[in-house]
Amino acid sequence: MRTLFSATAVSFLILAATPSMAQPVSKIQQFNAWGTYSYTAQSGKVCYVLSIPTDKKPSNLDHGDIYFFVSQKPGQNISFEPQFIAGYDFQENSKVEVVVEGKTYTMFTRGKSAWLENAAEEPALVAAMKAGADMQVNAKSGRGNSTNYAFSLRGISSALKSISDCK
Repeated sequence: MRTLFSATAVSFLILAATPSMAQPVSKIQQFNAWGTYSYTAQSGKVCYVLSIPTDKKPSNLDHGDIYFFVSQKPGQNISFEPQFIAGYDFQENSKVEVVVEGKTYTMFTRGKSAWLENAAEEPALVAAMKAGADMQVNAKSGRGNSTNYAFSLRGISSALKSISDCK
């Protein structure tokens, strides 16, 4: 499994997440499958943990760059916000399902990004990720293809702990 992320991939992630005020990204540390990063935005420092899938299905499709990350944005009062970014636009009005330890969390989509429909579930998803071994993400591409991604959760607890004091 590839656990180091290229500068190009990380730059893409920042541009996708914050298109108007992207700043240079600093890699902080690697915790098994999860890397930790930070950058300074107009509203203050942003820290996040990021992972890439260990498996992508169907294997015959070009999925592009796929990321799951959890961000900490103290300047915006956002603590541990999960987000999924695909290498393609999602089917309009489609949902992304995140499954951890048999529990399903639903995300709404916009373009290539997805966030939890119910922000009140963010702490529950993060807790499940910390307790789980792996995570499945199911999505539908703009072309109508059903896609599935497996993510290792090894290192997520340590990675999140390392950014908990992001300031």
